[in-house]
Amino acid sequence: MKIEKLPSGSYRIRKMYKGQTYTVTFDGKPTQKEAVMAMAKELEKIKTAKVNMDFQKAAKSYVDMKRNVLSPKTLKEYSEKINRLPDWFCRLPISDISQVEINKLVNELSCGRSPKTVRDYHGLITAVMGTFYPSLRISTTLPQKVKSDPYTPSQDDVKRILEAAKGSAFEVPITLACYGMRRSEICALTIDDIDGDIVHINKALVQNEKKEWVLKSTKTTESTRDIIIAAELAEKIKAQGYVYKGYPGSITHYLERIEKKLGIETFSLHKLRHYFASQMSALGVPEADILKMGGWETDHVMKSVYRHSMMDKEEKAKREASEKLRNALFS
Repeated sequence: MKIEKLPSGSYRIRKMYKGQTYTVTFDGKPTQKEAVMAMAKELEKIKTAKVNMDFQKAAKSYVDMKRNVLSPKTLKEYSEKINRLPDWFCRLPISDISQVEINKLVNELSCGRSPKTVRDYHGLITAVMGTFYPSLRISTTLPQKVKSDPYTPSQDDVKRILEAAKGSAFEVPITLACYGMRRSEICALTIDDIDGDIVHINKALVQNEKKEWVLKSTKTTESTRDIIIAAELAEKIKAQGYVYKGYPGSITHYLERIEKKLGIETFSLHKLRHYFASQMSALGVPEADILKMGGWETDHVMKSVYRHSMMDKEEKAKREASEKLRNALFS
């Protein structure tokens, strides 16, 4: 460790720790051993000060550290989770939190919340603890995952909804959702993103921590993509001079009203991505192409979505094979 003499006649030592430089000064020149011990004492004070923060302060500090890395939507979700944690846990000093307190918290959060939501909370908690109290080994028993069976709207229901929406301000966004687009992607589109019958998807409209609607990059790298839409739909967008002008939530509310009016099982706009994947699979489009068109990062999500379509195809193939055997046996 280098001991530097300052113009004032005093001496200092400096050390970089986790990206930050810490300094200790001396009136007289210290020995190497004194310098090392003084710096160790200084760093111990800093570590202790961090560990003594309560969880809420540490969590907010963690979010601030990620502010330029995470998306506005993720920052919003993290902030909301921190604010929804029980006060007894938020006020605990980091150094007082053990596996016992985390188990108690998870047990409390599990009441009235889905296993996925509880796991999301636990993920944030472990990230914060890992940053400010890395010596704590966390091994929590979490609620068992529930195997989802994603709802896929039928072809008939989708056609009825599109017919009912015809001529309204919601016809274009709902139709685009049938091409596998997310609501955030649809609401971010401008007329400049439409090139003939090609739609360039490269941004999303999401809410930030202040609940302001802001533009950001797409959800994942794979989400930035080009899709081809029907020429009629492209012409309709060009003729009106925009894609969608309204509030994002209005699309959701409109869809709910139409479903109720038509007596259709209520489903969200996002379920039209399920419809898209299912239809593409039924039409025999290769899995890799469906992934690209829908902007999925992995095939896990996509496969869970169109599993029913695959089962229908398998059932059809089995029946065709059985019919051929029947003809061979009895004709």
